[in-house]
Amino acid sequence: MQIPEIKPNQSIELLKALHILTRDGKLNQDSRRKLKQVYHLVNFIEPLFNAVIAENPNPMLVDHGAGKSYLGFILYDLLIKQQATGQVVGIETRGELVEKSRELAAYLNFARMDFQHLTVEESISSSTLPSTVDIVTALHACNTATDDAIQFGLKKQAKYMVLVPCCQAEVAEVLRRHKNESFTKTPLSEIWRHPIHTREFGSQITNVLRCLQLEVAGYQVTVTELVGWEHSMKNELIIAKYTGQPRKNAQNRLEAILSELNLEDLRTRFIG
Repeated sequence: MQIPEIKPNQSIELLKALHILTRDGKLNQDSRRKLKQVYHLVNFIEPLFNAVIAENPNPMLVDHGAGKSYLGFILYDLLIKQQATGQVVGIETRGELVEKSRELAAYLNFARMDFQHLTVEESISSSTLPSTVDIVTALHACNTATDDAIQFGLKKQAKYMVLVPCCQAEVAEVLRRHKNESFTKTPLSEIWRHPIHTREFGSQITNVLRCLQLEVAGYQVTVTELVGWEHSMKNELIIAKYTGQPRKNAQNRLEAILSELNLEDLRTRFIG
């Protein structure tokens, strides 16, 4: 019997292997939330994929910081598998997860899925990947792993980047480190005076800086919710489309924020 929440052409064997469905084909509440998040993201990615395939009949989609590759497998199952060509590549630094994903792809006969055990630097320079890719995704890539995906996308001239950041701590740590100095520099330091505010503001400003970084590089950026906040607090979705036209004043605004908030330590990460 078809479960209403599952798309009609979705592989039941895949969902069982990903432990989204139980062995007897049931969907529990936690898995239902996880599946809803991934499906929402697929809905955002599908029109981008269709736009790419209209120009390139052999698209490459790279899932950076893939983890267990939930997103990559479901994208392949729903979008790529129906096409005669096209490839999904998962990039992950944890070798054991890469090996498990390879085994699952072989079991499901997902022949145009590839998984690579690479660092960010290796993924940018590796001869096993082309000089350009079409779409870069990163779902709940923790802390600086989202920045890694952005760097990969920039170097590979990705047409689109679709990012759902998670657990951002780096900016908060820099805010914390320079807190006393910031008190004498700007009254805005009250925004991150208390630890809980440091964490939350740090997370917010991280994504602001990421968006400006993408706009400097010639991307048109949209920021929205992935699903309702009742499903996940890690819910911000950043979609970037390459236009080749940098946003006016984006560079100046990025530099001004780093200076005003005493975040100069992060200049090389966001400006280079």
